Amino acid sequence: MIMKQGQTPLLNTREAANYLGLSASFLTKVRLRAPEASPPFIRIGRVVRYPRTGLESFIDSHKEGGR
Repeated sequence: MIMKQGQTPLLNTREAANYLGLSASFLTKVRLRAPEASPPFIRIGRVVRYPRTGLESFIDSHKEGGR
């Protein structure tokens, strides 16, 4: 993926799933069946992309316990 200065990288479903440690099929299913529970995504036509910052926020919002 080529990143320009100051741009937020966008990941495809497979890359986002790998980043989160989930399967691509799970990420697709949750996006289609329960979009409110899905990590933030951008749809441009049929193309779906996940901003890396949105994935980081998604992880932070699902932390439990600890400090």
